[in-house]
Amino acid sequence: MIRAVAINGSPQMQKGNTALVLASFIQGMTDAGSEVELVYASRLKVKPCSCGVMYCWNDGHGACCVQDDMQLLYPKLKAADVLILATPVYVPLPGDMQNVVNRLMPLIEPKLERRQGRTRARFREDVGIQKIVLVATSGWREVENCDTVVRIVKELAEDASVEFAGAVLRPHSDAMKVDDKVTQDGEAVLDAVRRAGNELVGQGRMSHEALAAISRPLIPEEGP
Repeated sequence: MIRAVAINGSPQMQKGNTALVLASFIQGMTDAGSEVELVYASRLKVKPCSCGVMYCWNDGHGACCVQDDMQLLYPKLKAADVLILATPVYVPLPGDMQNVVNRLMPLIEPKLERRQGRTRARFREDVGIQKIVLVATSGWREVENCDTVVRIVKELAEDASVEFAGAVLRPHSDAMKVDDKVTQDGEAVLDAVRRAGNELVGQGRMSHEALAAISRPLIPEEGP
């Protein structure tokens, strides 16, 4: 069984558009036989990475000197095969989500190597994560407004020497609903999201067709 941890970084937690899309993605994964644990970054009390001396890479040997709710999250991450980072697009990430991402450093082995012209590391031997997936929602129309968040998560995967398994991106996500009810177009998007989650577990990858259906325009382009 594939085990996954999904971290929802939206300050709205279960009430926002990120939660709506993520719930469908998780449903697709669980329908395919995966076990997914959902965690809300804003429900955790996670402090910034602030020791300034890379304690986890030096004296700590993988232990973080900051004692907070990340100590509850680390064992879950070590036991997971897939890490799902779900977030609305801010500039670039909500604060609680940024703290969680920064505090992943103790999971990475402090042995740097050059690969394809870049310095990389890898997860420690006791970390089971093999794939990292991004689920992102944006209020802006163009899907390209998600590019910075995609780059952050892709770089994280490459720095840890695991697969970046793709990005589920929903621009102008508010257009999925009218008067807080999901529209027919919104339901079609969520169906594609479920399909992508199912494909990730069943086929090991998300199809271009599913990802394109998730990101397709729901409102016309304005202006010249």
